[in-house]
Amino acid sequence: MGVLMSRRQTVERVQKVSLAVSAFKDGLREQPSTRRRAEAGTARQGTLEQEVQEGEEEAVAGPSQPEESSASKAAWERLRDGRGVEPEEFDRANRFTPPAFIRPKRELHDDEPPDISLEQREQIVNDEMCEICEVWTAESLFPCRICHRVYHDGCLRRMGYLQKDSAVEVTETAHTETGWSCYYCDNLNLLLTEEEMYSLMETLKNCKIIPGVCLTLDDFLHYKHQVHKQQFERTMPEAKEEQAALQFNALDPDKKGHIEWQDFLSHESIQLLQKIRPQNALLRLLTAKERERARAAFLALDQDNDGFIGEGECRQARHTWFRKHQKEMLSCNVSISHVGPISEGSPASSRNGKSPEKILPATKQEETSIDWPGFLRENVAYILAARPNSAALHLQPLA
Repeated sequence: MGVLMSRRQTVERVQKVSLAVSAFKDGLREQPSTRRRAEAGTARQGTLEQEVQEGEEEAVAGPSQPEESSASKAAWERLRDGRGVEPEEFDRANRFTPPAFIRPKRELHDDEPPDISLEQREQIVNDEMCEICEVWTAESLFPCRICHRVYHDGCLRRMGYLQKDSAVEVTETAHTETGWSCYYCDNLNLLLTEEEMYSLMETLKNCKIIPGVCLTLDDFLHYKHQVHKQQFERTMPEAKEEQAALQFNALDPDKKGHIEWQDFLSHESIQLLQKIRPQNALLRLLTAKERERARAAFLALDQDNDGFIGEGECRQARHTWFRKHQKEMLSCNVSISHVGPISEGSPASSRNGKSPEKILPATKQEETSIDWPGFLRENVAYILAARPNSAALHLQPLA
């Protein structure tokens, strides 16, 4: 994982520099070249040589770029650096400077299988102090459901990461089993190394994707067709197009007719990780909390305690992994979203009056058995894809 540089000393130092740079940029925007020339002329009584020099400098610099080009460049830089909200995009008064993210680097041992034991449980301990201000106030700290970090709601607001309706959502879910992902874990794009990020940016640029813009179904399918043609040098088959349409629907749970940019970026990031990195490398990205939830899910499915589950049960976990609560279910006492999928022998799975105990042994005998390491390898991409707070399903499992 990358290092999140958001400690108090770093924040204060970066904030001063950021404010100075922002003030300098604001000054440049407010003073056109003609106004600067006029003010300079009255202040220092410019000579003919100075005017000629200024004219030559402007000729070398060329005409000013249009605002669209500048905005597009800023969007690509923001994407490359893993930043979400820019200081210029919200009121800077009493705001903290967003943290600087350092992208992870691949290690030599990343491709080796990690030792994740099923029997040995891991102790989950959250930080005691806010990640941003390093102050302890127990009653108002919000824990991340993925990592060990905790935050004050006030600090999140001053960072620009907690605005309007999101504040209510964090308050309602942070201390429930549904949980809330901090701004670092919520962004799957930050799992990419610099090389992987440049590869993704190149693909997006070649396909004329504009950062920050929502995508309709036509846009999404056109993008998928272009990517497939660039990769395989042939037209995407109809079956692949149907899968892409299903993925679009999964990314648009509210049926708005488009998918948000952040959901599209998370989907493309997890897709790229699946293509480039082996499963062992992906397993090393899992946090202690995610590993514990995976253990709970496997043990719930392994009802005869033989250390194996059926292929259908593993596929079931893939489809129901870390499903988000519906808003009306937040007050329920029993949560199934982050413990793992519902086991076939649980009361909640009995919907048609059939006895799961009677059909489970026959199913296990007919299907290929999967052990704990295989279960992790099969589901690791879906565990990572479940990190964002968005209700979108960023990795649609195959039927």
